[in-house]
Amino acid sequence: MIYKLSFAIALCFDICIAESYVLDDKVGLGRTFDGIGGLSGGGATSRLLVNYAEPYRSQILDYLFKPNFGASLQILKVEIGGDAQTTDGTEPSHMHYENDENFFRGYEWWLMREAKKRNPNITLIGLPWAFPGWVGHGKNWPYDFPDITASYVVSWILGAEQYHDLNIDYVGIWNERNFDSKYIKLLRYTLDKSGLERVRIIASDNLWQPITYSLCVDQELAEAVDVIGAHYPGTTTVIEALKTQKKLWSSEDYSTFNDEVGGGCWARILNQNYVNGLMTATISWNLVASYYEDLPFGRDGLMTAEEPWTGNYVVESPIWITAHTTQFSQPGWSYLQTVGHLVHGGSYVALTDSKGNLTVVIETMTHDHSVCIRPPLLPFNVTAQNVTFQLKGSFASIKELQVWQSKFDFKTKKPFFFKKLSPLKIYDGSFTLSLDVDEVYTLTTISTGQKGTYPDPPASGPFPKVYFDDFNVANPSFSEAPDFADQTGVFEYYINLTDPGPHVFTLRQVVTQMPVTWATDADQTISVIGDYKWQNLTVMCDVFMETVKTGGVFIAARVDKGGQSVRSAKGVFFWVFADGSYKVTNDLVGKTVLAEGLSGTRAYGWHTLTLTVEGEYATGLLNGYPLWKDAVVLGPKNGWAAIGTHSFELAQFDNFAVEVK
Repeated sequence: MIYKLSFAIALCFDICIAESYVLDDKVGLGRTFDGIGGLSGGGATSRLLVNYAEPYRSQILDYLFKPNFGASLQILKVEIGGDAQTTDGTEPSHMHYENDENFFRGYEWWLMREAKKRNPNITLIGLPWAFPGWVGHGKNWPYDFPDITASYVVSWILGAEQYHDLNIDYVGIWNERNFDSKYIKLLRYTLDKSGLERVRIIASDNLWQPITYSLCVDQELAEAVDVIGAHYPGTTTVIEALKTQKKLWSSEDYSTFNDEVGGGCWARILNQNYVNGLMTATISWNLVASYYEDLPFGRDGLMTAEEPWTGNYVVESPIWITAHTTQFSQPGWSYLQTVGHLVHGGSYVALTDSKGNLTVVIETMTHDHSVCIRPPLLPFNVTAQNVTFQLKGSFASIKELQVWQSKFDFKTKKPFFFKKLSPLKIYDGSFTLSLDVDEVYTLTTISTGQKGTYPDPPASGPFPKVYFDDFNVANPSFSEAPDFADQTGVFEYYINLTDPGPHVFTLRQVVTQMPVTWATDADQTISVIGDYKWQNLTVMCDVFMETVKTGGVFIAARVDKGGQSVRSAKGVFFWVFADGSYKVTNDLVGKTVLAEGLSGTRAYGWHTLTLTVEGEYATGLLNGYPLWKDAVVLGPKNGWAAIGTHSFELAQFDNFAVEVK
């Protein structure tokens, strides 16, 4: 018999030619499957998710983590916040300063709890992309004082357990330049000394080399490292990595716009990371695209949730491509040795729990419909084909398989994803399939699969044109104010107990020195908010400088860059300084000056700034009175609103308002 993916069964006559493949556990099993996961952070990629109202926030979380519902993710990797820009924003550290500890900052604790609530067996991983400046003792390098860095990381793991009842399973070690073997060994020692022998180490959580060379010659290092993690490996590994006999993971992958080509990329690498590279876990950067889309790598997540103000979200194709594997195989299952490429293009993997269950995942993604953002993809061909699978060993007695199919239809633009078909009857231990291009399907003995669904979320819509936040939240659920996306520095809710007046509850910038970072943090701090399309608007905010003489703060409009490009951000920036001056600039660094003069502003006093930008002109008010007017705006024509400081300094903001014309 031949099983057609067009939902029918037809006779296969003698003229049908089918390549034959064997699925057999009698010849032994392959490596142990460790799971498929998503990455929150690196950086601030889940920033807007926390601001969704119920029930939409819980629905998004269900699509990501709830078993047998959506992606059913088996791994959650989060950033250990380091107060630094790490791609799309900053995430707060649990230790801004050396004598400071707070395990309730940010949203990763909350996200891990929500994931664990839905799937108690989910694997949790922490990885620092950056560190507070004090860790580096004035240098942009965290490993000159490895004991300090190890203690810092271990304190985060202990805090997760003590304050959130979260057991971190793995910790990663990553930096752009190289790995540090002395630090890895010291981290292992510090973990063990702290009673965290169960926490395993992923290294270098970046590249296959040079870590694999070192593992082959350094026994102490080899004993410290449990997993070799690579970023964007292109489905391949290196011989030295295989020689170590360590687990091999694609510990950061995908990072591709989540349209159908992005879904095709994800389908191809989920299979071929094992077929080509024997990688037993693949983790998507990022988990959910929940950050402003005009920041770098917009919509590079498994699904999209970037409009908390409307409640709109989109369950993209990568969610259902993930389900093809995660709903029908679990960490601890084993790959078969009989996996590989199809003769006419595509690949197949097979997994078993060694208790009689079998799951087979097949993909036939063509080159142009499965290109990932990196690395470059060499040409290959895929054509329609018939394939016969022979079940041997303990699988020879299987009589029926459940079938789930996804079809990327680039011609008619009528794709469908994760559709359950009629069960496939097995005769004489074999079955034949007719495969088209750009398809994914799962054949499995597991019958619990489900395509979860909720009513459609609210329609998509722009950020509100009239916005106000007085930050009057006595017991905030999260340390960040809604919708603000910190791009350098960290802006947190603050209770100003020294102010008996109207400014008791404020937003405060708290980072006081340049972090240890691989990205390009600005020398100024900045948090953006709103709609990137905004052109003509008024921004108003009360500001409070806490640095005498050298302090400075700003409000801004039409800010055109964030993320790793924040240093080159342009817009209209209205600054006041503690030395009694003001300045209007066309850029964040303050080189292009549009107006300047005396303001009379000082530290430790509240001032109200108002910036109006309309067409090619801008006007500024101080405490309700004109300070400057009709400054000629050189560009850009649109962008976010923003607040920020002149340097890494303490400053407060209150009564933030925007009105868009």
